[in-house]
Amino acid sequence: METFLTDLGTHRDRAMVLLMLLGGLRARLSDVRVNGSLEHRLPHNLHVSFDGVEGEALLMALGDLAVSTGSACASGSQAVSHVMAAIGATSDHASASIRFGLGRTTTGDEIDFAIDRVATVVSALRKGAVSNVGHG
Repeated sequence: METFLTDLGTHRDRAMVLLMLLGGLRARLSDVRVNGSLEHRLPHNLHVSFDGVEGEALLMALGDLAVSTGSACASGSQAVSHVMAAIGATSDHASASIRFGLGRTTTGDEIDFAIDRVATVVSALRKGAVSNVGHG
């Protein structure tokens, strides 16, 4: 029972960090879409799309963050995954997606860094200022 309660507390804490990340991104950027349900998801996974941005360009510009494009079930594939298709994602929507995986030891400072980097990079990509995106 003690292990269950410890795990439950850890999941709750990770879900709060996930919401902190999402809230920070939405405060700094317009057109941030969560892929999937906020209520029915793993507490350590945030999959979002940024309108007007190509996911692969975003991934390359975020070289100092550990993020992925697409869904975990189709990692490495350029095709829209069956999961993204099932939630109604268009190919443009799916290709503008990145996935954050939060670890047990992810700190608030790391979340703040991620929010700042993603907001800076997405804004630059939307303006076509890719050369100004540089790494941290």
